[in-house]
Amino acid sequence: MFLRPRTKPGSDSIFAADELQDVGQRSLVRMIFAASGLTLGVFCVLQFLAGNYVLASLELVVAGTSLWGAWRIVRVRNLLPWIYLYLLPTFSFLLYIIVMPNGSRTAFVWVYSIPVLSYLLLGRKRGSRLALPFMSAAGLLYFYTDPVSLDAQGLIDLGNPLLCGVMIIVFVHLYETRRASAHKQLQHMARTDALTGVASRGSFQQSLEQSIGEAQRRQERLVLVMLDVDHFKAVNDQYGHDAGDQALRYICNSLSQRLRNTDILGRLGGEEFGLLLRNTDGQGAEPLVETLREQLCSQPMRYGNQDIALSATFGLAEWPVDGQTAEQLYRCADQRLYRGKELGRNRLIGRAGGEEEIGVE
Repeated sequence: MFLRPRTKPGSDSIFAADELQDVGQRSLVRMIFAASGLTLGVFCVLQFLAGNYVLASLELVVAGTSLWGAWRIVRVRNLLPWIYLYLLPTFSFLLYIIVMPNGSRTAFVWVYSIPVLSYLLLGRKRGSRLALPFMSAAGLLYFYTDPVSLDAQGLIDLGNPLLCGVMIIVFVHLYETRRASAHKQLQHMARTDALTGVASRGSFQQSLEQSIGEAQRRQERLVLVMLDVDHFKAVNDQYGHDAGDQALRYICNSLSQRLRNTDILGRLGGEEFGLLLRNTDGQGAEPLVETLREQLCSQPMRYGNQDIALSATFGLAEWPVDGQTAEQLYRCADQRLYRGKELGRNRLIGRAGGEEEIGVE
């Protein structure tokens, strides 16, 4: 039978993956802040030795701010404002050093870090929206401060920085596009059961937690239904595991046809499944679940030249009547499911003016 979660959904693989991604991004932002602070600290010393006291003071302030941000970033909830707070002044400063009086002629190379940092920290869409305007402005400023002649040597001098910048933007754009696509596929794999195509256990638990929060805010009700396929081991033993796999897919397809778009079907493990019925109470959900039970047991699965009879036992729990938390709902639905098995299987145990058994055959 289904093992009730002893930990919050955050311990499941899907939530662990999301948490790992957040930790990874925070570590990256922290490293960039720290590296920027240390780099500016070195340039601050050099500018001071060169007699550029105003610029040295500015770099000292920015270096201190970056190092403070590296220490503080692990405690903030939303990284996005901090990323913009770092990128916008940094990119503006990179534009300034191009036109800075007595500035180094090679300082413009730092402009090539703009698309890398933008895509790395903001992703493809936000990164492109930020990088392209700054890179365009950098090109205009560069050609303004150092006009290029239209002879062969001048065109070479023009093509080197221009083509290098374009190639960097194209490469980081392609890389981020593929990375985002791969991450999306991994998320889909984590949220979907590979065999049946319904929600995975972790995704189902997350939906239940979120639905309870929404129902509490809106003062609505919801129903959790747990079901276990009857005598599933006998199907595997008699017809083989391929038949068992097809039986699970058949059951999921049969159940999904009668569910609303707002309802969720998830595989909790083995031959055990969960139904999340939003914005309804036990009295309203029981006729639907009973219809699902009757449809399942009255329509055997065709496997080769044989019909395989299938049925399931259902346990129903209503929020907040039968439990205030997801774990309490699981426990109640699980207990009613066990009771249905003890009473002979292929039935629904729910609440209708009091706990009762429904659909006894």
